[in-house]
Amino acid sequence: MKRIKRRFTRTIYVGEVPVGGGHPVVVQSMTNTDTRDISSTVAQIKRLEEVGCEIIRVAVPDEEAARAICQIKKKIQIPLVADIHFDWRLAIAALEAGADGLRFNPGNIKGLENVRKIILAAKERGAAVRVGVNAGSLERELYRKYGGATPEALVESALRHLDFIVGELGFENLKVSLKSSDVWTTIEAYRLFAEKSDFPLHLGVTEAGGLIAGTVKSAFALGLLLSEGIGDTIRVSLTRDPEEEVHVAYEILRAVGLRQRGPEIISCPTCGRCEINLFPIAEEVEKFARGISQPLKLAVMGCIVNGPGEAKEADVGLAGGKGVGIIFRKGKIIKKVSEEEILPVFFEEVKRLLKENPEF
Repeated sequence: MKRIKRRFTRTIYVGEVPVGGGHPVVVQSMTNTDTRDISSTVAQIKRLEEVGCEIIRVAVPDEEAARAICQIKKKIQIPLVADIHFDWRLAIAALEAGADGLRFNPGNIKGLENVRKIILAAKERGAAVRVGVNAGSLERELYRKYGGATPEALVESALRHLDFIVGELGFENLKVSLKSSDVWTTIEAYRLFAEKSDFPLHLGVTEAGGLIAGTVKSAFALGLLLSEGIGDTIRVSLTRDPEEEVHVAYEILRAVGLRQRGPEIISCPTCGRCEINLFPIAEEVEKFARGISQPLKLAVMGCIVNGPGEAKEADVGLAGGKGVGIIFRKGKIIKKVSEEEILPVFFEEVKRLLKENPEF
């Protein structure tokens, strides 16, 4: 993988997960269940754990949701962060219920005294805090000063809060995010902040959109920042099942060269030579691959003439045409099968490879 010189930051801990300080970029997501529905929330978190989510955030709209954290925490393995807006008392309740961290925007907590209460409670319990500055809830004074939610306005907001939280209250187990739905505002805000502070950064583009638009925005903004060494934990925001957020996050990290988890799938876009219905085959391979954590390379090719050659770097690949299929390893054909057998035989070959190489 490409060697990227990471920005130096201090290390903080969310539960037992280190963030910053050169540790691997942490992947996180947020549930879209009703936090008060404990069974549904736990079930979703467990699915997210299986696909590699390392920190999970839950919405805390009221005291019932805050109390639910106690029961949720008992049934999950990864650290849990409570997402707080407007009411400082919900932050205290979430901490009392066992939250490992808080995310709040000091700009909508209504006063420094309320921020003080939250920070002192987090300090007492050893919890982490994310100061989450969002373009949509920027302080009015800064909005007027800069004529909008500019990168400079977002950074000044964050630094002001850090001056109070760190300088006056002596709390340092915190990370920062500076999010906008505008990609370039987000990028420039993170770049500017990275020049001024060594606190870890949580990267994300807020309200990024659905699967396609949100993936493109996030891949561009997060990929660019990560390639510059900026970013210590990421959340890809999608109007989609949060499992998709985790998959996209790992693909971004893989593309940048920072982390590998699960198979990389090489697949051709198809052309006039393709004589097999490749789209559903590729979809089935993607579903199958989600149950694998090892960084294999799998190939799905639509032409049995060129397939093995074009994808010769794949650990296991398939190609098909005219009712037949081939299975190959590192470009060498190992089996010829009927089109109907191609997927089950391919899956068995992948399982065999993993069994033969458990350290893969």
